[in-house]
Amino acid sequence: MTHSNRHYVLAAGGTGGHILPAFALATELDKRGHHVALITDERGAQIPGKPDFMPAHVLPAGRFGKNPLQWLRGAKAVWEGRKMAMRLFESFQPSAVIGFGGYPSLPSILASTSARIPTIIHEQNAVLGRVNRLFANRVDAIATAYPEVQRLKPLQQGKTHLVGNPVRAEVLNLRKRPFPPYEEEGLLRVLVTGGSQGARVLSEVVPDGLAMLAPAIRQRLQVTQQCRPEDLAAVRERYLTHGIPAELGTYFEDMATRLADAHLFIGRAGASTIAELTAVGRPAILIPLPIATDDHQAANAREMAKAGGARMIRQEKFGPKELAKQIKALADNPEGLANAAHAAWNCGRPKAVEDLADLLESFGGADMMDVIRVGGNNARGASQGVVAGQTSKTTTAKKESAE
Repeated sequence: MTHSNRHYVLAAGGTGGHILPAFALATELDKRGHHVALITDERGAQIPGKPDFMPAHVLPAGRFGKNPLQWLRGAKAVWEGRKMAMRLFESFQPSAVIGFGGYPSLPSILASTSARIPTIIHEQNAVLGRVNRLFANRVDAIATAYPEVQRLKPLQQGKTHLVGNPVRAEVLNLRKRPFPPYEEEGLLRVLVTGGSQGARVLSEVVPDGLAMLAPAIRQRLQVTQQCRPEDLAAVRERYLTHGIPAELGTYFEDMATRLADAHLFIGRAGASTIAELTAVGRPAILIPLPIATDDHQAANAREMAKAGGARMIRQEKFGPKELAKQIKALADNPEGLANAAHAAWNCGRPKAVEDLADLLESFGGADMMDVIRVGGNNARGASQGVVAGQTSKTTTAKKESAE
């Protein structure tokens, strides 16, 4: 198997936050002439966007809740998934395996580390997830989306590479487009989303918060908001009462286009959301999900907020008055909003998918094939996990206590 024709397995949990970066990486690896296979669970297999060239293998993953009675069933499912992954590895013969976190990735990483197949984990959030934490000592490399990642131990920093979080090509293509013109007399386009299922708190707070803005801003609003199906009627009535034009829906297929047109984003601080906002350069008001594991959404928002590209509001403080205050601080004048957009843009890591593919290629190849490159500048030290060129950096990630 040559460098230009290798096999890679991508293992990802059954949520968009885990699996969408895997889709982006698969597309990049396919462009480089490699063969890829996906391991996920039943939920992950149903998520739209999977490249047609990539087969999906559904494995039992098991879940470990707070009830000890579930642990035995979970362990049994993981063991069965591990055996199925081992059989896949025997036939597919991957050069390396990369896990994107989530319980469905657990059997695959357990199998690859046991079989001594080079293994990488990618952490999308600013807190190392439970499954990635479990294998951090055993894998060959840890790829991160943030320069500071909580729960990452000092001894693991030497094999940690800051690459960013891969985003969809249609979003990344917007990075070179300028921030949409925002003038004192022009429209202020606001995009509101709450993750794949929407967020009720946004439906309850955002319409009333926008209504509290000064008339000079309120009269120029144009809102697009994602809502839960059961909330649509009530939210529509609120906007009608306030006289604010709003397009509502439970799902928008053209989200990239809507993000391109938006002047301001209001929503959750999931890893994929942050990656897309910073890729395009859109200022945001972020309300981290309070029940997120290890409070990772708050950690995700900190880099963008510290840079001036976002305002973070804890959900317990998220009310109409506070929202109106933060919108005014960002959008009171065109220059302020444009500066926030530029600050968000500066936080983006547009080469994330290329850097992650480089890192993956640096493991598992024949030594001679990995050293000899056309042009002589792309040598990779597979045994040391060195990434080609200057694109991926090993970062010293600090432990940070959760709020």
